[in-house]
Amino acid sequence: MLILGIDTSCDDTSAGIVDNGRKILSDIVSTQKEIHEKYGGIVPELASRRHIEMIYPVVDEALKTAGVSLSDVSGIAVCKGPGLIGSLLVGCSFAKAISYATNIPLLGVNHLEGHIFSSFLGEYEPDFPFLALIVSGGHTSIYKVDGFGKYTELGRTRDDAAGEAYDKVSKLLGLGYPGGPVIDRLAREGNPNAIRFPRAYLPKSLDFSFSGLKTAVLNFLKEKGLYQKKIEVDSALIRDISASFQKSVVDVLVRKTEWAIKRSFVKRVVLSGGVAANSELRRRMIEMADERGVELFLPPISLCTDNAAMIASAGYFHLNSNNIAGLDLNPQAYLLL
Repeated sequence: MLILGIDTSCDDTSAGIVDNGRKILSDIVSTQKEIHEKYGGIVPELASRRHIEMIYPVVDEALKTAGVSLSDVSGIAVCKGPGLIGSLLVGCSFAKAISYATNIPLLGVNHLEGHIFSSFLGEYEPDFPFLALIVSGGHTSIYKVDGFGKYTELGRTRDDAAGEAYDKVSKLLGLGYPGGPVIDRLAREGNPNAIRFPRAYLPKSLDFSFSGLKTAVLNFLKEKGLYQKKIEVDSALIRDISASFQKSVVDVLVRKTEWAIKRSFVKRVVLSGGVAANSELRRRMIEMADERGVELFLPPISLCTDNAAMIASAGYFHLNSNNIAGLDLNPQAYLLL
């Protein structure tokens, strides 16, 4: 059963073909990094305009790469939110148009659900139940997943998402956008214990909070007389700030996951989202899983960031459950799972 997945939730236009929810036949992504990096972040209007330009050629390329035509497709899965509303409208409108013209079933997929099911596209897939830690630029949440459509939120960020904190700290340090990859690279050569940045553990909750950490980095720069001043990118100080900041983020993510394991008695963990590509987070999660006898499922790096293959994978389960969307499907910028 072939599913065409479409994702335009943020700044990447992506389309892919997945067989039976597990085998990727194609996963095409058109990035907008060069458009937005000059502004230090995503400009929603520019993102939606670029989606309009790229949606047709990206979908066409996904079909050609998979060696299939629309007549071979059993369902069209599209991300309906959460995300940037202008961007979401492009993907949803395009998917509805194809569905209307071909009578192929339309499947509306929650973006967070897509991240959860990205774990089904790796070499091994998790058995239910499992815990899903979703860490990205827009989301930081922990879910208990008992089956398809059976999601219990255990915790979420109360302010900034982890990836958002990376981007904001990167901007403070003059490292550009996106911040995650460059901070991860610099942190490998820095001293993670050089600066004691705070960790908002919120002991009675599985929620997250990263806004205070971002402010702590800002205050550190002000105290050192470095705020809004150019710092040598590969200097020892930048490497130490990056490593210390990253250690604070990873400490909280790993500790919260450990607490979720203890409270839920579930020893299977799926890590997903853009920050799941972070080398230190992956290393520490593997270390924690080994120590606690936990099954850990890490998606390939290519499936950590937004992609259409994960939307198609989740769409397969929607189709199997006969959860078909109507042509009145409307995207939502804010959408709970």
